[in-house]
Amino acid sequence: MIIKERFKQKKDAVELELERILSRGNSLLFQAMRYSVLSAGKRYRPLLMLASGDYFHVEMERILPFACALELIHNYSLVHDDLPCMDNDDYRRGRPACHKVYGENIALLTGDSLLSLAFEVMAEAPDGKDFSQHKSKAIREISLYAGVGGMIGGQLLDITYNPEEISEDRLMELMIKKTGGLITASVTVGGILGGASSHQTGALQAYGENVGLAFQIRDDIQDAAKDYPDNSPPRPNCVHFFGPDKAREKLDSHIRDALIALETASIDSEELRHLAIRLSVLKEKIENEQTT
Repeated sequence: MIIKERFKQKKDAVELELERILSRGNSLLFQAMRYSVLSAGKRYRPLLMLASGDYFHVEMERILPFACALELIHNYSLVHDDLPCMDNDDYRRGRPACHKVYGENIALLTGDSLLSLAFEVMAEAPDGKDFSQHKSKAIREISLYAGVGGMIGGQLLDITYNPEEISEDRLMELMIKKTGGLITASVTVGGILGGASSHQTGALQAYGENVGLAFQIRDDIQDAAKDYPDNSPPRPNCVHFFGPDKAREKLDSHIRDALIALETASIDSEELRHLAIRLSVLKEKIENEQTT
């Protein structure tokens, strides 16, 4: 089976499970959660986790709840990011943001509900011989990368951003935490659930951090074409900081470093390599974005 077909199968499994998870009720909150999550996302993070889990022979029924839970956490962060008190974005994935449809108060609760539901889904994941320890370690890993030391910490750096004080180290820290946090967790959790060694987990972490940086730099390059007042974006942007040529160099460098990280632990995963390399392509059709 060619790699795009494998990714399509994985993405379809994620979509079906997300629909099942979010069909537990039909209250206003469930309607808002479905609106926010079931909206043609790329599912890049779940695909990373499933690719990592595949390499370590984790059964789909065991890893799928974690992949979906991570996607719920990612979408909670997007709902909150779009709020007027945060990034103040009116649109998400080509349609009105959650707060523009349901109001700010419901959007706030929608994000809260998605986060809580994610941990409920992970707690309900199947147990089994020698799996309970992996399961609890995976839940802790996601908690750490989603929290103050990861995504939330990165969001704090983002909203307190001062363009006159930003340094390269500060910018890298912001990207590793805000964007790279959940991406890194995606990859390491796949290994944790499969009983990866500490050396392998360390390599997966290095791969995830570099992929997270590449992912954000790629977004910044694509966003650079937008018009901003005074030619200054409202949030930290690699192209604005480094210039377009240096930003592209950094994108390619982090992709190379991600692949090298896999090699250091002899992790020969075609799917993980593909998910890193595809970030070097800056312009793609929507249908290609949605399959990988």
